[in-house]
Amino acid sequence: MTKKIGFIGVGNMGSAIIRGLASRDDIELHGMDHRMAQLRELSEELGVVMQETAQDLVKVCDYIVLAVKPQHAETVVKEITGDLNSSKCLISICAGLPLARYEDWTEGRCAVVRVMPNTPALVNESVSAICLENENLTEDMKEFVPGVFAAIGQAHILPEKMFDAFTGVIGSGPAYVFYFMEAMIESGVALGLTRPQATEMVKGLFLGSAKMADQSEYSVTQLREMVTSPAGTTIRALMHFDRQAVKGDIIDGVFESYYRSVELGEE
Repeated sequence: MTKKIGFIGVGNMGSAIIRGLASRDDIELHGMDHRMAQLRELSEELGVVMQETAQDLVKVCDYIVLAVKPQHAETVVKEITGDLNSSKCLISICAGLPLARYEDWTEGRCAVVRVMPNTPALVNESVSAICLENENLTEDMKEFVPGVFAAIGQAHILPEKMFDAFTGVIGSGPAYVFYFMEAMIESGVALGLTRPQATEMVKGLFLGSAKMADQSEYSVTQLREMVTSPAGTTIRALMHFDRQAVKGDIIDGVFESYYRSVELGEE
């Protein structure tokens, strides 16, 4: 049976999920956004059914994906609450807002799922955390929602108490990777490579290394050791990193992200 999924907000993340689902013939996609040009483009390219208001979308859809900025979430949810019922499932991808707030805003009228995808969703390589702890969820909903996010990458079911840890490691993680890539590019330029050369090479380095880690039978530690020859160039660099406590600094940074995520959930 075809399920109708509506997106309130078709910005970067919302449109990424839509594109990941567009090839499925068991789903009918709907969208609502004040940015009509972007919504119209999705309609013309992928057949997304355009809805004028959030209330219109909720009335016709089984699953409603809330893809707005966190500061707008309460206003939008309270606008649609009157049209929610036990047959509908609200899926929030807004960062930092705990499940309890949605349960309060919706007055317990419908099932609620909290999902945290990260930005590689834009290239169908997201890692998403999914909380299925709301008591209104049916078994069908619990089975269907993870499949939606598996369409854009990895989907991991986690208890909500682990979401702050997920944020620190995975939600903020792409920025850490890009930060290290920047440093590698600058190193290449300092050593005489042109910036375009250094950029292309570093991108290839990270793509190849990630592919090795994904496809190899060895752990990342073993893969690192394979590159680290005795008295060689790599061990010299790694010993410098260790003297500077680089690994410890990275771990401390992840914990700072985790602490901030906890703070945001309490505000």
